[in-house]
Amino acid sequence: MTEPKKITKGNLVFYHAPNTRSGGTRLLLEELGAAHEMRVVDIRAGDDKKADLLAANPLGKVPTIVHDGAVITEQGAIFIYLADLFHEAGLAPKVGDPLRGPYLRFLVYYGSSFEPAVVDRSQKRDPAVRSTSPYGTFDEMLAVITSALKKGPYLLGDRFTAADVLWGTALRWTTMFKLVPELPEIKAYLGRVCDRPAFVRATAADAELAAAAQAAAAAKG
Repeated sequence: MTEPKKITKGNLVFYHAPNTRSGGTRLLLEELGAAHEMRVVDIRAGDDKKADLLAANPLGKVPTIVHDGAVITEQGAIFIYLADLFHEAGLAPKVGDPLRGPYLRFLVYYGSSFEPAVVDRSQKRDPAVRSTSPYGTFDEMLAVITSALKKGPYLLGDRFTAADVLWGTALRWTTMFKLVPELPEIKAYLGRVCDRPAFVRATAADAELAAAAQAAAAAKG
């Protein structure tokens, strides 16, 4: 299979660990056709404490990107930045487009409501009292997403955007680990997102990367 031609926009460095949240950023870079330098982080080997990553992100978190010296962390910010930077791909509604607001809403909702709710559920914790909970209840939080997916085929209707890359990745992992129920609308949505050529290419490449890391770790004993 011929790889699509990559678009270069300055010096773009991407810190990535396979089988982590940074997989979503890898998928986005593939969808955007964005040329970049990937620096693989082996968290089990302590790479998250290496000086170059800590210089960019003191928390040692992935994903982290550095574009022409500018550091961008936090998944929502990274998605907004990259989709706007590589605007030719058409994955971000422009300012003034009626879809821009809903698009930003879904990107930010992931970190502000979905992640806290899923972490609480994974740790078997009740949500905080309603006046202090960032998401209300788990069911209320999830209903915001499922109501959009029922209208479909994507979060913004017929238009596929970077928000779908983020949510496709998030829902794929969380349903896999039974943290989110595999409702019919979620299952159908994942089928549409995961069948995209960029998704297939990126997940296959990430699987190879993870396998190589496991083999290297086994060889060290």
